[in-house]
Amino acid sequence: MAVGEKPQVDVPKKNGHAGHPRVLDLVSITEAAAIASAHLLGHGDNHKADAAAAEAMRKTMDTVDFAGRIVIGEGERDEAPMLFIGEHVGSGDGAELDIAVDPLEGTNLVAKGRANAISVLAAAERGGLLHAPDTYMDKLVVGAPAKGKVDLDRPVKENLRILADSLNRDVDDLTVIVLDRPRHEKLISDIRAAGARIKLIDDGDVIAAISAVVAGTAVHCVMGIGGAPEGVLAAAALRCVGAEILGRLKFRNDDERRRARAMGIEDEDRVYRTEDLAPGKELRFIATGVTDGDLLQGVRFFSRGSRTHSVILDYENGKIRFIDTTHYDDPKNPPLIRLS
Repeated sequence: MAVGEKPQVDVPKKNGHAGHPRVLDLVSITEAAAIASAHLLGHGDNHKADAAAAEAMRKTMDTVDFAGRIVIGEGERDEAPMLFIGEHVGSGDGAELDIAVDPLEGTNLVAKGRANAISVLAAAERGGLLHAPDTYMDKLVVGAPAKGKVDLDRPVKENLRILADSLNRDVDDLTVIVLDRPRHEKLISDIRAAGARIKLIDDGDVIAAISAVVAGTAVHCVMGIGGAPEGVLAAAALRCVGAEILGRLKFRNDDERRRARAMGIEDEDRVYRTEDLAPGKELRFIATGVTDGDLLQGVRFFSRGSRTHSVILDYENGKIRFIDTTHYDDPKNPPLIRLS
């Protein structure tokens, strides 16, 4: 059993078919969740938006041919009505996959009508995604040029200098994404003292991690403490583009430590690298924008339909796709299609 993997009784496949689901079938899952939650933009109810996304994601998953097991989801079975850790999803007919999901990353962003909310899914062969405990993780995310050069235990100033050198920039040209939380007061002070710029975000460190390693987004690094499950989702994306995340679990209490030990995680000081968090060889990462953001456009509604913008990262086949999809409410009565 892999470190962090929970014992699981597998559900037999409906028949012997072992093919992987089509990429467009997988993206339909995040599209459905994004559309459902986008209807609640600005309603001020983050729980309702999250529930709508989870319900749409679960319903769509069951139409896709794969035998999935949730390893990162909405929580433990007693905490989440669906998409709970250990739940089996998909039609049951097809490849056996481990699935990590966040039906709506940025529930508060949708509730308040703010940028960078997404629906996200990562898939890999069994054991291809770490079953991370629901706790915090201290993270450092950099792009491919700085991979293997930075260190989570180095001072902030040193890591920023290394990053700047790897990008052929000055430190004061860098922009670092940090979650706007009281726990980051010293980190923010250290970044400012080093001379780098800071982009504070309310939520959404998965899309932040991806944005930081894609040229043209005007951000270059993610630092600070966020969710450990989100660290696994980010790692799946970052492996596909040759970037790096370093992470160390930050337990909030002894109960979290006990639960982690029960999952096989013993070393509290271990620094996890990208390949530790997402070791799979058949990784796929899919995200659909819910609200407009640095990388993806949000859902757009029009008469008799909607439009979504998604990214698909395919590690095994070395492909990155951006997909712009128009959805008809009534296929027999299509709406006027616009190019932009």
